[in-house]
Amino acid sequence: MSQHNLSIVPKFLAFLLLWPLVLWSQSPKAVERLRADVYVLADDAMEGRKVGTRGEQKAAAYLSGRMASLKLAEHELAPDYRVTFSAQPKVHGVAHGSPVTGTNMVGVVPGRNPKLAPLVVGAHYDHWGWGGEGSLYRGKDSAIHNGADDNASGVAAVLELAYRLKLAKLQRSVIVVAFSGEEQGLWGSNDLAKKLAALPVKPAAMVNMDMVGRLGATRQLALYGVGTSPAWPPALAAAGAADRFRLKIDSSGVGPSDHTSFYLTDVPVLHLFTGQHADYHQPSDDAHLINYEGLAEVVELVEAVIRDLDSRPEIPFTKTKSSTSDTPRFKVTLGVVPDYLYDGQGMRIDGTTDGKPAARAGLQRGDVVVALGPHTITNMTGYMEALAKFEPGAETTVTVLRDGKELTLTLRF
Repeated sequence: MSQHNLSIVPKFLAFLLLWPLVLWSQSPKAVERLRADVYVLADDAMEGRKVGTRGEQKAAAYLSGRMASLKLAEHELAPDYRVTFSAQPKVHGVAHGSPVTGTNMVGVVPGRNPKLAPLVVGAHYDHWGWGGEGSLYRGKDSAIHNGADDNASGVAAVLELAYRLKLAKLQRSVIVVAFSGEEQGLWGSNDLAKKLAALPVKPAAMVNMDMVGRLGATRQLALYGVGTSPAWPPALAAAGAADRFRLKIDSSGVGPSDHTSFYLTDVPVLHLFTGQHADYHQPSDDAHLINYEGLAEVVELVEAVIRDLDSRPEIPFTKTKSSTSDTPRFKVTLGVVPDYLYDGQGMRIDGTTDGKPAARAGLQRGDVVVALGPHTITNMTGYMEALAKFEPGAETTVTVLRDGKELTLTLRF
């Protein structure tokens, strides 16, 4: 880690930032390397890693040191592994407050054939700091949101992949990215995806990992973007994905994470997610709750997929049904966190936000929304299409299944 990077970190943090590098260099086990990175990124000293804050810069300093320890090359856009961006916060589409400057961290595993289009492997490292607008925390006092699963788990996985891919000596280069500003609306990935697309050779494909640290007993793993290239199904088959995990497949390239930014620049994308939980956007999302063995298995799968992609001369792009023109435009919000791994009829709620329409109407975690006004809800797409039909101030009914019984409540947006 350079003196420049350490200069922004208080001296009392130096040991905290350096000890995982020592452990990483000594341990042959992926699980221990993953654990070391997660514990640092999700430590209280990082202050929740919110974009534009001191905590984000502490995390960026650590990631710069890790990329240097891996001997990653610097990308032409990223001297010292850093690409800064500026974004304007908005409330209901209207500019609110001053622009925020954030930092994406970017390194490169050079390939043997520089003429081939590179692959991108990424995960966001920002979280919600001390809480605020994105938090589901109900406590009276502010608290650090450490974001161990969301998304220190994904960043640790990306760093482990970088280590493995350097040993693999692939034909294609691999751009390794830790995005910031994801929680506020994909700020960092939106900026970087456009900058990479403007280069003479844009990325061939992008793999994103967000919340991949809570692989459960059912071994369910969600894969988004599988329809964005005909290369994904055979690559996943060659990697034995269906034998390793219980898969939930979504073909769309548009979703609630950074892969969307690359899909919108016509890059094939694959996004991995092990599911939400009660600690989502809460101070309780801590490092000791991560399933590190499961996280290592996700890394192994992604490595196998990337090796297969590397053997392919072309990775064609396919536009999926949920393109930007098909994505509903919302004037209202229900104020819920959907359970994205739910595969039954309707939309299951994984959390509600105080003061929003759902909470005011009495909706609860675990409720399955089956109708919104006159609109029947059979899946997530149906829910979004129905929500897009309402105006602010509108009153309607919401029908849910709760404990096996149907319940209809009145709701005002």
